[in-house]
Amino acid sequence: METKPKSEHLLELKVMRLTRPTLASPVVITCDSTDLPGNTLNNELKNDCTALQGMETLAVGQFMVLPQSFGNIYLGEIFSSYLCVHNGSNQIAKNVTVKADLQTSTQNISLCGNSGEMKDLAPDSTVDEVIHHEVKEIGTHILVCEVTYTPGNLSSTAQSFRKYFKFQVVKPLDVKTKFYNAESDEVYLEAQIQNLTAGPICLEKVSLESSHLFSVSTLNTNEKGESIYGLVNILDTDCSRQYLYCLKPQLSLLKDPKMMHNATNIGKLDIVWRSNLGERGRLQTSQLQRMAPEFGDIRVTMKNIPLTVYLEQSVNFNCHIINTSERSMDLMLSLESSNSIAWCGISNTIIGTLKPGVSIDIPLCLIPLRSGIITISGLKLTDTFLKRVYDYDDLAQIFVSQID
Repeated sequence: METKPKSEHLLELKVMRLTRPTLASPVVITCDSTDLPGNTLNNELKNDCTALQGMETLAVGQFMVLPQSFGNIYLGEIFSSYLCVHNGSNQIAKNVTVKADLQTSTQNISLCGNSGEMKDLAPDSTVDEVIHHEVKEIGTHILVCEVTYTPGNLSSTAQSFRKYFKFQVVKPLDVKTKFYNAESDEVYLEAQIQNLTAGPICLEKVSLESSHLFSVSTLNTNEKGESIYGLVNILDTDCSRQYLYCLKPQLSLLKDPKMMHNATNIGKLDIVWRSNLGERGRLQTSQLQRMAPEFGDIRVTMKNIPLTVYLEQSVNFNCHIINTSERSMDLMLSLESSNSIAWCGISNTIIGTLKPGVSIDIPLCLIPLRSGIITISGLKLTDTFLKRVYDYDDLAQIFVSQID
């Protein structure tokens, strides 16, 4: 929105946004002359500026369309504007300065100003400024342009005027994330990126900058290290891409269950894209937070389970027990068989005292009684001091195949 100066001035200010043209594809709508519309549609095609004369019913390609309006400005893009101060009078204007500020809801950013340099502007002359700014906030922005000068007549009073341009900055991408906490303490991040712009974009870079607590590896490449979406990752309007990352905790976290529970900062997604004519944009998310897993007083996981398990053959593995409470516990291990598995060993075994944060590995053995996917269950831990029983009926799932 532009406001005119209250009084006449020697100088005029024009502000234009610098942006690339867009690509438009001709839309061919035609029919046979014997149909109800007759030749109406064909005549309209002949008058279309994008139609090729003599071959109106063929879409020969895309055309460049010059910007007809201010257009959309997306977060992460470079906002460029051209400022022109013109002296349309027959007098000289002295000490001409041009300033441009960008006001957002949180800050006031100075974009240009000829560094205090004052210029004299003769009649029918101009002062030009080109400003660039990477847009980093969503919402209403106001471009404030101020021109100050001194008329060249006997009056030496400096004069100034301002113009205001209001525009909105919108989101170019919609980023949705999901977290999966694995039993092995790894964290899997699924990121879905949707194109909200008016045209197709090319995703040049999508990476996860992990926090110092984790090391990250991408799961979006094939065995050759190439992106699963190809060298040119084109994303049409309203289309989405899914990306998957695996984060492994640092060794210091694994040694301290309390630190592992409090490690909720995962990192930031860094996304770089280009429009169909090469305009670059960048978006970095805020710090991603995961929900910390709740293990209760005791955390129990299965370790070293073999990949190949056969029916009615013994399976040896380790039971990893961690005291995640803030008190010492005197534990006893109990095993209860079911129609799917039969435990091998002595039940009601005394483990002993387990201090807070301390872990222990207990070797176990079972025999699967049926094929298919079965659940390891029937394990109980009893705190003999408080007489509290902890049941674990879904420790892990294994696939049991029949013997050839």
